[in-house]
Amino acid sequence: VLQCHTKPVHTIHTKFYVILADISMMISQITPSLYLSGVEAVNQSVLEHRGITLLVNACAEYPCLEYQGVRCVWVPVEDRPHAPLEQHFDSVAEQIQQNHTGSTLVFCSAGRSRSPSLIMAYLMRFEGLSLLQAHQRVLAARPFIRPNAGFWRQLLQYERKLTHSNSIRMVATSQGVLPEAIQLTQDSSYCLNV
Repeated sequence: VLQCHTKPVHTIHTKFYVILADISMMISQITPSLYLSGVEAVNQSVLEHRGITLLVNACAEYPCLEYQGVRCVWVPVEDRPHAPLEQHFDSVAEQIQQNHTGSTLVFCSAGRSRSPSLIMAYLMRFEGLSLLQAHQRVLAARPFIRPNAGFWRQLLQYERKLTHSNSIRMVATSQGVLPEAIQLTQDSSYCLNV
């Protein structure tokens, strides 16, 4: 759950607001044993506190670091629309599903595009959710996710492979061709890396 608090700060002549970001901005709980974050949340203290025994590192730019009692799977994919994230959907989903020793943390640079996409693929494959439902679940836990257009296309193909249908379609908008799920969020500030 994203929690931001604004606190008025007064000076002699001006009034301004300081945004105080809750720790929940750093790490978001998707299921009882599955978490999503950006790289900034990955440290021994957070891993121990959340019972993390599996890290899925979806950063091409950051290799896996070693943490005691934690296994790391590296998915070296860049956050680019033509990057082949889909080739990791099955293997990552299986790793998450098979982690019976503790919780899993899936992260990328900011926790906005690559890692949410991998989690949505997992939710479709092992939780039986449609892509629309998977997106809604991840968005509810982390309201600032923004998978790029290429990852959306790959997720749509993956959903079709799993269910022989799609719960979301791409629609033409003033911002280009975007997933219908973005329209359903009614967030006019939604931006997408195309």
